[in-house]
Formats: sequence, C-alpha cells, structure tokens
Amino acid sequence: MKPFSAIALLFLALALISATAQETNVSWEVDALSKIIPGTVQGLVDYDPATGTAMGTNGIYIKYGSTTLTADSASVNQQSGQVIADGNVRIESADQLWVGDHIRYNFKTHQMQSESFRTGKWPVYLTGHDLSGNSSNKVYYANDAFLTTDDVTDPELRVHCSRLRITGTKSVEMWNAVFYMHGVPVFYLPYYKRNLGPHANNFTFSPGFRSTYGPFLLNTYNWYAGTNADGKVHADYRAKRGLGVGPDVDLHLGEWGQVGLKYYYLNDQKPNTSTNAFPQYGSIPYNRQVFAGTWQATPATNLNLKALINYQSDPLVLHDFYAGTYANNPQPSSFVEANKYWDNWSLDALTTPRINSYFDQVERLPDVRLTGFQQQVLDTPVYYDSESSAGWYQQFAANTNSTYSSNNGTNINSAARLDTYHQFTLPWTFFHWLNVTPRVGGRVTYYSEQNATNTGSSGSVTREVFNTGIGTSFKASQLWVNATNGFWQVDGLRHIIEPSANYVYVPAPSTPPSNLPQFDGEQPSLTELPVTFPDYNNIDSIDTQNVIRFGLRNTLQTKRDGELDKLVDWNLQLDWRLDPQAGQNTLNDLYSSFAFKPRTWLTAESQTRYDLDGGNLNMSFQQLTFAPSDRWSWGLGYWYLRGGTWGNSTWTENQTVTSTLFVRVGDNWGARITQNYNAVIERMQDQQFTIYRDLRSWTSALTLRVANNEGSSADVTIAVMFSLKAAPSSQVGDDVVNRFHLVGE
Repeated sequence: MKPFSAIALLFLALALISATAQETNVSWEVDALSKIIPGTVQGLVDYDPATGTAMGTNGIYIKYGSTTLTADSASVNQQSGQVIADGNVRIESADQLWVGDHIRYNFKTHQMQSESFRTGKWPVYLTGHDLSGNSSNKVYYANDAFLTTDDVTDPELRVHCSRLRITGTKSVEMWNAVFYMHGVPVFYLPYYKRNLGPHANNFTFSPGFRSTYGPFLLNTYNWYAGTNADGKVHADYRAKRGLGVGPDVDLHLGEWGQVGLKYYYLNDQKPNTSTNAFPQYGSIPYNRQVFAGTWQATPATNLNLKALINYQSDPLVLHDFYAGTYANNPQPSSFVEANKYWDNWSLDALTTPRINSYFDQVERLPDVRLTGFQQQVLDTPVYYDSESSAGWYQQFAANTNSTYSSNNGTNINSAARLDTYHQFTLPWTFFHWLNVTPRVGGRVTYYSEQNATNTGSSGSVTREVFNTGIGTSFKASQLWVNATNGFWQVDGLRHIIEPSANYVYVPAPSTPPSNLPQFDGEQPSLTELPVTFPDYNNIDSIDTQNVIRFGLRNTLQTKRDGELDKLVDWNLQLDWRLDPQAGQNTLNDLYSSFAFKPRTWLTAESQTRYDLDGGNLNMSFQQLTFAPSDRWSWGLGYWYLRGGTWGNSTWTENQTVTSTLFVRVGDNWGARITQNYNAVIERMQDQQFTIYRDLRSWTSALTLRVANNEGSSADVTIAVMFSLKAAPSSQVGDDVVNRFHLVGE
C-alpha cells in the first residue's frame, strides 16, 4: 500500500458531497500533463469535437471548475462529464483528494466508482476496495477497508472492516471491525462508528508524581455530540489527595450563543497541605468543588449578552489543582451583563453578585450605564460626549475565617449611586499640522444614605466635579528611500515623531474622596493611569488635579520581505504637576516603553518607570527574544520592582530573571526549558523541563517541574501526558504550550 503522507483529505465523501448542484458556466481544461508539470514524460491528447470526447496517454490533466484529475491515461466526455481514468489517478477538489489506480468519475454529478482507493484529511485516513457513491443521498460504500490516524505506509494503529459506509462529511460506519496494534488484532466490534475530522471522541491520560499529590493518574474523555454539544469527563486519582471527578459541557446554540458548564469535585484527604503560606485562610474543607458557567450570545443586531459564574468551595482550590487558572486570575469574578449599541450611544447593564465570600468584592445589583460617544453638536465645530450610571452597590471585605482583617467578612459600605458626566470639546487644526483640542466638562454624583464603616459620613451626599483642559499634538515624518543595510535588514527608512502635551485642571470636588464610599476606587497600578475624563473612570477617587502630561513617540520603520516593519518604537510619558497634592512630587515618574527589532528574528523590549525627583528606578521589565527558525527559540527576561511606597500603592521588592528555551530535534523530538530565578530571596523559584515526542499515532510529553516558593517546601512534579495524535493535548514544536496543563494543572 502506498503512503498516506501528503494526502489532504476531503471529509470522506469527496467533493461530490459539496457539489450536489451542477456547476454552470464552467469551462473545461484538458491537456497533456507534461505541459502542466515540465520535465514529465511527453504526453498526447486527442480531441473529437463531434462527440466532445478527449483521450490522453502518457499523462493527462483535466480541470472542470474547482476539480482537477490527473492520471497516466484517461478519456473524458465533456457533455456528460464522465471520465474513465487509469494509473496513478488523483482527483482533487479544494482540500479534498482521492487516489486510486482505476476510477470512473463524473465531474458534473460527482459520482465515483473505484476498484481501490485511498483518501484522507488529518486526522483520519481511509483505504479500501470497490468504492461506489451516490451524490443524491451523499452516501458511499466500500469493502475490505481500514481506518487509521497514522499518516504513514504501515500504521501502528488501525481499524479493519469487511464493509464500510461513509455518510456525507460527518461519520464513517464499519461492520466487523477489528482493532490492530502493531499488526496484532486486539479487539473486535461487530459495528463501529467514528466521527470524521478532529472532533471524534477520544481519551487522554497523564500519569505522574507530585510532592503534594503523591502518585497520580489524570484521565479525560473528550466527547462530541454533533455540532451542538461537546465536552469532557474528568476522572482523576491522586494518592495523597483522593479521587476527583467532574464533567465539562459546551453547548453551541446558534443565535442564542455559546454555553459552557464545568464542575469538579474532590474529596481532599489533605486539604490544608498548602495553607502554610496562606495562614489568613485558616482551615480548608475536605469537600472541595469548582463550578464555572459561561454564556455569550448576540440574539439581535448590536445586542450582546454575557454571563460568567465562578463558584469555589474555598480560596485555594484553584491554587492546589488549577495552577494555570490561578496564575492568570486568583480571584475570578461572577457577572451578568447586557450591552446594546447604537451609532452614538451604548447602554450597559451589569450585575456582579457575591458568590465567594472569601474575596474582597463590590456587588452591583445592578449597575446601569448610558454612554454617549463623541459626536458632533448639530452643524457646529463642537463635539459632545457623556457617561451616566445608576446602581445599588455593596462593598464587602473578605471572610477569611481568621482574625487577619478587622473587617473580616463584613459589609464595609452600601449605597445607591447616581452619576452623570458631560463634556464638550472643540478640536482645531492650525497650519495644517498642529492639533489643538480645548475641553470643558462637569460631573454630578449622588450617594444615598450610606451604611458606612470607612467614610466620615453616613448620610446622603451630592458631589460636584468640574474639569477643563486643552490637548495639543502633531506628527512629523522624514523618509530616506535609499537607506539600506543588509546586516540590520533595512530597505528604506521612515522616521515618525509624535509629540503631545495634555493639560488637565480639576478644582477640588465639593466632597473629598475620603468622605465617599470607594465602590469604583483607584486600584494600584504599575503603569500610568489616564488623567483626562472619561478615560479616568475611578468615579469615587476623583480629586483635584493641575497637571500637564507630556508624551513623545518615535517610530523608525523599514521594509522587510515586502512588508512594513518597525525597527524602533519608543514611547515616553511624563506628568508635570503644577499643584502637587500632599505626598506627591512635582514630576511624576518617567514612563518609557521601548522596542527594538534589529532582525526579523530578534526583538528587544523594555518598559521602565523612573522617579526623576528621587533618582529611583521604580520598575523595569526587559525582554530579549530570539526566534531564528521553528527549530529553536529563546526568551530571556528581567523583572525589577522597587519595594516601598510610591505611585499609588505600597509594593514588595521583586527581582526575577526568566528564561524560556525551546529546541526541536528532528521531526519527532522537542524540548522546552522554563526557569524563573528570584534574586531577592536567592532561589530558583520555578523550573520546568519538558520533552516532547511524536509517537506516530500518539503524542507524549514528559515533564519535570520544581516549584520552590518562599514559605513552603519544594514541590516536585513528574508527569507524562499521552494523547491520540488525532486530538493531541501537547504537540512537538509547540513553543507556547500551556505548561501547567502538562503537569496536570
């Protein structure tokens, strides 16, 4: 049997399936194959115009519409569309391909007969005899056939049957099916049905060992029920922790959107293993659960509906069993949201119920917001934008089951809030290059009688805020067409410079932020916060401002491989506070974002925050990325954060060096090494080593991970991930793989 590699299947029902309607106004192209592929044997084609029949020998090429046929010899009737082809017959239509030695095929009705055939499209391949098909009911039959997910001549795993039926592009049915492994029959089924394409039911498993788990075996059954539903069933065993089970269900409801449901339950035998580093959480229950529900739909034009429900039995269940999810968001929220959009307006309704009591949270029951996008006022040069909201809010402190917080589990504040903001801008352009935009706006916010524990007032409050300012900017560029340099891969240069200055003045609000509940308070941020309204949306933290924000952006562009590419991109920002508040410097930190790409495969990135008054480097992130080919890549990074009180928060010192190296050895082997070194505590905090292997019918990944965090002993994990190649959970050459997934998290 000839190899399957390079066969780009159909969906097992050939192009005949998708072309039940006859093609009209389609021309024929019949020629010797030697004219299409130079260097092949000289062919000969004879055409009889009376009968519309063409005959070719020594290689013939026939094309009708999007379907092509090549063969050693063939005869075709252009009136009926019928062709009889012999020797190395290949029929291609889009990404579909059939191969055989003798095939009768009709280009117009897409009916086909073949004594023997091969066909396939990743991840399913078929071969058999006596193929026949009827395009009216899209059903095809064959005898003495086998199915495999191996794209080689001698597959390790295959299913052989005495009779085969292909139903459209959806499924294949087999009678008297025998499963073979390395040529040895291992299982028999009188009837076997498999979905076509990558969405076939399959099983993955991962055995391993972890310090906190002991030996473990993680099993997942992936199922597909047509196009409307699919999901997973998890059945995991961890020797030290117990049995964990749960289903995932994804529903595809058309215009009513996508629904996702996930539930996981574990009777944890040692739930407090990881709490040494989190004493504030106290005792963790034995019965640990996670539930997540999502819904997203667009039932009407410009109407979006979203819902996300996250329930956790305790604050550390994600930390212990879903490290990847925990690293992305340790405190996932729950909400229900509806958004309606028009040309100049949008209406949003948001509800955030409190489901997990051990997190700080603001309940919004609900928060309704009307936004007016910037729009012209009649035929004047003035533009108007606005934002108004109303809602009932409750602010809760985390319930930690300990004396960690004086407000443990309490309702810190609750009140109704009505807020409305309106602004007018007048954009001007002078000298055809200078943009000047003055603006003026005002805000009124009403707070009902408050149940407050952290403000100076419990009665109703009305606060007024006035703001004004002016923004200026321009853009200039210079082009050097003849600037070239082979080493830097430069083919012409264009320099673009964009200076800007934005002045903002906000007098003292009628009520200071310290006397208001902080439902939408200013959160700690390592990057610059907006200074203009309504971009600055921390409604309850608005205070007096008298500041000029300067910006300077430099971009150096060149052409590489015929496309525009950035050689240098450097953005600077600095705030000059004309009237600084208590504890503020006259000059805010200088922010710098710099990217340098000297080669297409080499990128250097830098983000810094420097205190000009104090002479301190507050924050620095540096990253160097090498990616010369798909065979290897290396990313080297450095992260620094100065400890102490600066900006809008108090920070803990951090110095971390990161390295991620990927190497691909041949077509079947790959390795990935990720290391994070914490220079403050002088320890290699996280290391992960993975070896990938392509096993023809299977893919596998062997991973060693060592987590050595402060406050806990080293956590060592060794795991092996196995999955069918037709539905791999890890792939050779995947440099951005979810590394937590590889160790069962």
